[in-house]
Amino acid sequence: MPKLFIILCLVMGVCYFVHGQNQNQNFWQVLAEVGFQTRKDADGSIIETPVFSKNLKSYNGKKIRLKGFVIPVNEVGDQDKFMLSSLPFNVCYFCGAAGPETVIEVDSEDGVRFNTKAIWVEGYLYLNDTDPDHHMYVLKSAQLISLPTSDSRTRSEINAR
Repeated sequence: MPKLFIILCLVMGVCYFVHGQNQNQNFWQVLAEVGFQTRKDADGSIIETPVFSKNLKSYNGKKIRLKGFVIPVNEVGDQDKFMLSSLPFNVCYFCGAAGPETVIEVDSEDGVRFNTKAIWVEGYLYLNDTDPDHHMYVLKSAQLISLPTSDSRTRSEINAR
């Protein structure tokens, strides 16, 4: 009986670890679980609003991790507010090559310099289907988890802004 319990604990631990790793690596697939509906706003204008899947809604307000490419919203300097894209800059949503589910608005605690290599960020996901001044996905209190190997700044230099 104790052997069976130990084996069961090991199997559950491995499954939990693998599930967590897959979530981190494939969370863009979860963000793709969105549809759109057309409706009229208060002024009578026709607008499209996102309809989030039940699975996607379960992550609202929870900490997630994403790997993606920085899409700057300012022309110069480090960005603490930027868009993160699952695709490189030259084929991202803003170039017309992908859908809105491939980008997320990031409100970062760290300033991030634009580069062409992917970064990892972690923060709290908020789903937005009401505020037209923000994207349907917002990552708040985001922290930079890893920089591209070509970025020579240290973590303390990033945080010393």
